Amino acid sequence: MRSIDIPLDTLILPGLNGSPEAHWQRHWVRDNPQSRVVEQYDWTCPERQSWLSRVEEDIERVGHDVWLVAHSLGCVLAAHLAQSRIASRIRGALLVAPCDLDTTETMHPCIIRFGAMPTARLPFPSLVVGSLNDPYMPVARLKKTADNWGSDLIDIGEAGHINIASGFGRWAAGYDFLELLKERAAFAATKDGRLFSAAVSNTGLMLN
Repeated sequence: MRSIDIPLDTLILPGLNGSPEAHWQRHWVRDNPQSRVVEQYDWTCPERQSWLSRVEEDIERVGHDVWLVAHSLGCVLAAHLAQSRIASRIRGALLVAPCDLDTTETMHPCIIRFGAMPTARLPFPSLVVGSLNDPYMPVARLKKTADNWGSDLIDIGEAGHINIASGFGRWAAGYDFLELLKERAAFAATKDGRLFSAAVSNTGLMLN
């Protein structure tokens, strides 16, 4: 049982079908007592407003500002929070392997009811961690999505969907990315307000 002496400061947002026990997001919660998964009522047929309402309820229940750690459709959910009444309560968001809705709906027809891909700039700091061979997000759209959201962008090479199927169980590097986001949020903005760490990936997603 989580100690009441440890304040909750991080909410985990899984994607379609939730994150199974071996997924890095579930490891994250077990490894970090300050975090908790936002559990949706229906993981298999996501409906945007229902999922949004659940996140808003959890943030309000926490009672103070939080960090978000999202994966896949959970990243799209986090982006939709830009228009939410509780957007100011989000300290920052780590967005891992965001999915492109058009691509995802083609792969899972008649299941996801999320509307259009959010394109508004996020009002909170955000870091997108992407892959060069993610079946759910073409590289060009990954770059465009990060640009639309005003997110810093790091690619980690050919890492699939950064999930169990692509070899990501307990993903210790994910903790480092959250720390990088926190440092970036605390650091004065650079000239163009963007960050890109090419040293992380040795590949070539460049930001303009």
